Amino acid sequence: MGRLSKFLRLPVIDRRLLVKALLLVWMVRVGLWLLPFRMVRKLLARLARESVRAQGESCILVDRIVWAVRLASRYAPAATCLTQALVTKVMLSRYGYPASVRIGVTRSETGQLQAHAWVESKGRVVFGGSEASVKHYTVLTALGGEGW
Repeated sequence: MGRLSKFLRLPVIDRRLLVKALLLVWMVRVGLWLLPFRMVRKLLARLARESVRAQGESCILVDRIVWAVRLASRYAPAATCLTQALVTKVMLSRYGYPASVRIGVTRSETGQLQAHAWVESKGRVVFGGSEASVKHYTVLTALGGEGW
């Protein structure tokens, strides 16, 4: 079964969610390539404030948003954990879920610095790993709230 036929077999609400995620992943990815990070943050904060519920869509579960972002990220070059976390945060906020992006660092066993971004909502990790996998990172910043 081809990708298009799989896509067309999805419920309409999932197709819309997936298209939104794909557009946002591409927008964030290109933005991170071309613009300063603070400008990308400002643009995304503005997008996150716009509520989708006002547009008459039914409640989307957190798991479906995460699913859509992960799937959409397969179709964008270099959609890193930061790109995916930023998109997840925007989409969660638009659907009324509180969320914050955490960016942390750790050292590998060979001593190399490693960075990772993940999303937390209501005190739990919803994207970017499990509680156990992110506890090894020292959080450098948390992006959340109205102004990010």
